[in-house]
Amino acid sequence: MFSLQEKSLYVADLDLWIDSMRPRDRCYISHGHADHARAHDVVVTSTNNARVCRLRLGRRLAKPAGLFGEPERAEIRYETHDFNAPWRIGDHELTLFSAGHVLGSAQLMIEGERGRFVYTGDFKLEPSFTAEAPEVKRCDTVLMECTYGRPQYVFPPRAEVAGAMVAWARKALEDGAVPIFFAYSLGKAQEAMAILGRGGVPLTTHGAIASMAAVYEEAGVDLPPYDRYDATTFDGASALVWPPSGRALPVAVRGRAVRTAALTGWVIGKGTNYRGGTDAGFPLSDHADFPSLLRYVELAQPRKVLLNHGWRDFTHRLRGLGVDAEYLEANQQLALF
Repeated sequence: MFSLQEKSLYVADLDLWIDSMRPRDRCYISHGHADHARAHDVVVTSTNNARVCRLRLGRRLAKPAGLFGEPERAEIRYETHDFNAPWRIGDHELTLFSAGHVLGSAQLMIEGERGRFVYTGDFKLEPSFTAEAPEVKRCDTVLMECTYGRPQYVFPPRAEVAGAMVAWARKALEDGAVPIFFAYSLGKAQEAMAILGRGGVPLTTHGAIASMAAVYEEAGVDLPPYDRYDATTFDGASALVWPPSGRALPVAVRGRAVRTAALTGWVIGKGTNYRGGTDAGFPLSDHADFPSLLRYVELAQPRKVLLNHGWRDFTHRLRGLGVDAEYLEANQQLALF
């Protein structure tokens, strides 16, 4: 039995939560972004995502207050699995395989006598410099995200986006301005670093981004040289890669000419005037665009598509193509496997 409870997925047959936002005894985490990853007693995940989560979640989690009113602390235990290395829970076989979203992001396949079920989590199909190559496996039922599940969301080829980012950064530096790229500290920031570094743009990164970049390098991802931001030594001669939460300009660039850019797929569909409070926007996304969502369904060939984390009307678009699709609702229970 499979159910959606409190915006969390639960597989009763396996006693396994999936990407739960509340602390659980045992939970599968698809990747390290905050809307999917929380501290649990036991975290089931991919080898590389465990590296990411150890940095983001720490090694201990708070437990409810004890007899004397002090919160208890417990170690997070990680159960890690390599991609395409099946393991068993009772009568079911489980396999993780790459989602191509960020480092370590995984899809979960559960196989049993009722067939194959796949939970995609966040994914993309286009290869990138810093995430493992994505895979699609045939299944009977797929539960997929559809963040960009409307026809206007068609991303340009990544090489085109990369070329525009590099040209914009170079022009800013030539004009004596500091180019600042706002990018999430996990995933998009490291991809931006790879793109800009390969384009010959010198790099300085926020401390949180540098710490995550070190995790990427530990996992074998080849990143270009970069400096960790230090307000006392930054000279303005490199591009800054900065988390969106730090939109306040770094101390070292105050009083300097700056140009800012947002890295987000939401540039598409908002019109060319969309800036999100920045001077420029580039459609660099770690999610699948609309054609890729359709392509995933075409490749997986499921009998049933379940949707979450995105536009509800993507359900109707799939049904129009003859696909049995349904958007998951809270407390819904389904017998899947």
